[in-house]
Amino acid sequence: MTQEQKLTVGLAFTGSFCTFAKIKEVTSQLAQHDIRIVPIFSKNVQQMDTRFGSAAEFRKDIEAITGEKGIGTIQEAEPIGPGGYLDALVIAPCTGNTMAKLCAGITDTPVLMAAKAHLRNEKPLILSISTNDALGMNFKNIGMLMNMKHIYFVPFGQDNFAKKTNSMIAHTDLIYDTLHAALNGKQLQPVILAPQ
Repeated sequence: MTQEQKLTVGLAFTGSFCTFAKIKEVTSQLAQHDIRIVPIFSKNVQQMDTRFGSAAEFRKDIEAITGEKGIGTIQEAEPIGPGGYLDALVIAPCTGNTMAKLCAGITDTPVLMAAKAHLRNEKPLILSISTNDALGMNFKNIGMLMNMKHIYFVPFGQDNFAKKTNSMIAHTDLIYDTLHAALNGKQLQPVILAPQ
């Protein structure tokens, strides 16, 4: 694939920190497919150190994998719209908070501004959900987002149905397949899979 034909994909990260090790693997896999990856970081991802690692190290690792300086402010994300340079945008992980705000049209983080700007160009937005309230408070938001044009979901399932009955998480190993289906205007099926 030539440089001119190379896919450019935004990869946006929100604060489901327990998924970050897996998301780094997915980022590496996408990079191996000769995709240009533009990282986009939410405020929480940039600022919060957790038991899963430091914010600075996560950003440094992602930028090293992609070879791209990440987008970290609303001002930096806004030109995605008029520039139209992303072929697709993947939010992985996509928290319940991010889904709820996206559903309500709120753009108060770099990731949400990137999503709004990107959707202006009528290109695929792919959500890789990770939320403890998917079958609770966010159930209605998932349903609404599934019916919005240009929004696609990485297939997901309950991650711990015995102890966290409302929790669902995307099968991140299907991000690449979901991306290619979405670029052809298709939702990868089935959307709901067995628990991980």
